[in-house]
Amino acid sequence: MDEKTKGPFDPEGPDEEEPFLKVTERGDPSQEPFFNLPGGITVILVVLLIIYSGTGWFLSDEISEWIMSEFGFSPLRYVYSFADQDFAWLWTPVTYSLLHGSIEHLGFNALWLAAFGTPVWRRIGAFRFAIFWVVTAVASAFFHAALNWGDSSLLIGASGVISGLMGACCRFVFGPGRMGLMLRDTGELAPRFSILAALQQKTVIVFIVMFVFANAIIAFGVTLAGDPGAPIAWDAHLGGFLVGFLGFGLFDPVRGKALETQS
Repeated sequence: MDEKTKGPFDPEGPDEEEPFLKVTERGDPSQEPFFNLPGGITVILVVLLIIYSGTGWFLSDEISEWIMSEFGFSPLRYVYSFADQDFAWLWTPVTYSLLHGSIEHLGFNALWLAAFGTPVWRRIGAFRFAIFWVVTAVASAFFHAALNWGDSSLLIGASGVISGLMGACCRFVFGPGRMGLMLRDTGELAPRFSILAALQQKTVIVFIVMFVFANAIIAFGVTLAGDPGAPIAWDAHLGGFLVGFLGFGLFDPVRGKALETQS
């Protein structure tokens, strides 16, 4: 989840349903380990841990506070003229997503990143995943800023991006006959649902309702997981999810039009 710490369309026309696309030749999937993260997701998790190790354990309080201030996102920066401040306003809409305020915060986000980042990484690859990360981080940050304009608090955490990954997964992971959130690579890529078709899938609807409900609870101050001592940026979660769900077709390299109906 994203924390706030105190401080200064889918242009896809109808088409007939396509079979799942077999992208690699593999043996019996049942012989592969169930828990098999892509190397890129593992690297991201390690990077996040290294960054937290510095700010949370090894660096002095003064340096850690400076890192949070210079790389955490604050809506207050966009109230003042850019000419009157450093360039933190330029990089913080992305860099905040690499920072975490506690080991519980990092651990919670790492679990969700492994679960939802894995199918997206395997589908779109490293370069598109990196662009997706940047876009959803920025969208989450400014959705948060729009609802907290001029607030001096600092936004940190990867959960805006993770919410975007959840939205993306709703376009191809969930639904009848689909593999769901499997960490094992089966070598099969399901055709992407159009936005309207995704919203006709019961599993997707249930997931979205649960996602919105959880964030509504958070908006009223109830912490579900992570660091109970820090406020949760539910608005950043919603912004990330919307961009991931509505915009995933722009990142998806799997050829063919999106499914409009599901038999």
